[in-house]
Amino acid sequence: MTEAQDEAGAFRALADPTRRQILEDLRSGELAAGAIAARFAISAPSISRHLGVLKGAGLVTERREGNRILYALAEDRLAVCIGRFLSAVCPEQIVLRHTTWRPGAQSEGS
Repeated sequence: MTEAQDEAGAFRALADPTRRQILEDLRSGELAAGAIAARFAISAPSISRHLGVLKGAGLVTERREGNRILYALAEDRLAVCIGRFLSAVCPEQIVLRHTTWRPGAQSEGS
């Protein structure tokens, strides 16, 4: 699989609002599949399919704990895919982001 195909899979996964909401829900840490499903008004099998797409795109990871499956956000993978795209489309914004929003950076005049 080429890098472009790999990234295309990530963007296809991000195209669905339910999957984007799942990623947002995982920002605070791991969640069990049942806890994720409880947050939506769609069936558990539908959520399972969405999680499968996200996992296939490398945007979430899963681990088993007993009979539960816990999902976590693959932050690095998401950042790399979107970062590459942004670097190609608007490279000056990437430079600006690194200089302005760097953790612990002081704003000018501080």
